[in-house]
Amino acid sequence: MRCSGLMAERKLIVPPDDVASMIDTAAGLMELQETIFPGGLVAQDQNVIEFRQVTKRFGTVAAVADNNLSVKAGEFLSILGPSGCGKTTSLRMMAGFEQPTSGEVFIRGQNVTGVPAYRRPVNMVFQHYALFPHLSVADNVSYGLRQRTPRPSASDISKAVDEALAMVRLDGYGKRRSYELSGGQLQRVALARALINRPAVLLLDEPLAALDRKLRRDMQIELQNLQRDVGITFLLVTHDQEEALSMSDRVCVMREGKIVQTGSPRELYDRPVNRYVADFVGKTNFFKGPSTDETLSVRPEMIEIAASVARLPEGLAARVPVKVLNRIFLGEHTEYRVASEALGEFMVMAPRKSEREAGVYDIGDMIAAGWRAESERILPNT
Repeated sequence: MRCSGLMAERKLIVPPDDVASMIDTAAGLMELQETIFPGGLVAQDQNVIEFRQVTKRFGTVAAVADNNLSVKAGEFLSILGPSGCGKTTSLRMMAGFEQPTSGEVFIRGQNVTGVPAYRRPVNMVFQHYALFPHLSVADNVSYGLRQRTPRPSASDISKAVDEALAMVRLDGYGKRRSYELSGGQLQRVALARALINRPAVLLLDEPLAALDRKLRRDMQIELQNLQRDVGITFLLVTHDQEEALSMSDRVCVMREGKIVQTGSPRELYDRPVNRYVADFVGKTNFFKGPSTDETLSVRPEMIEIAASVARLPEGLAARVPVKVLNRIFLGEHTEYRVASEALGEFMVMAPRKSEREAGVYDIGDMIAAGWRAESERILPNT
């Protein structure tokens, strides 16, 4: 839980009675849960989850290989990578559904290696929600509370459910069944069910993958706002780079079981450690580097185009004539595929503003492209 003055500094999760600026629904829920689950204070400069040299093998295959990872209390961290990179296995080891072959997992400073899932202070939201179809929305949301020993009173459970549903904007939906809800509403029920237990960490296993693009974007904003409001650590697993970059405080990029780079979205985008990260995080162009072990990378939005080389701005490090091979209109910008005799094919993103000033180029047009030296990145080919 965070107050508005500390939210930007991300220093401390404080009890709800000390938070005057918290939204009413989140504050009410957390105040009630302080009675149900006392002792939830977590300093934000502490690690809420740690991997210490964690390896997970399935037979001879190392799904996760000797990884170290620290997740701070109150942050939104995403694990990003292609299918088979080990991100879901990592999440399952945090949840307790899998145990590491070697290494240790810590939650709130306690070694939980070997501890089963139901004894860990985490909750998981699955890709396909995992709601009980025979239960009402209210019974689904309260399921975790009703399994507690000692069990909270019926009035406390009812109040917590109402507050949780209000927090995800589902007031009055408690009596409905899951088959009466849309995909976005089902996702919110799953979130409410996880958040009502006030976990130290909320684990999200590609929870937006089944939603259409517009609803997915709306839910990304809702998740981000919700995480800020309740102050719980969110850990998201996804293969969607846009999802990871738009929602996260930090992003952890994985490849073949190994963590390749961890940093802020801007750091990963502007300063990738190698060609793999640059290629996976956003779109980029690769050109021949200064050596066989290196590649020159230039992001397509950093490339300027004009009707001729003479019309390109001054001060560019590269200025080449190119031919337009393809053009895709994407609303806020147009994506051009162009070809140069010296550099080969590459991509350019032209914003609408520049097109209003310079015009739109057609397939087959001979134009010019260039970029500034600070837009270049020399990356190892690893």
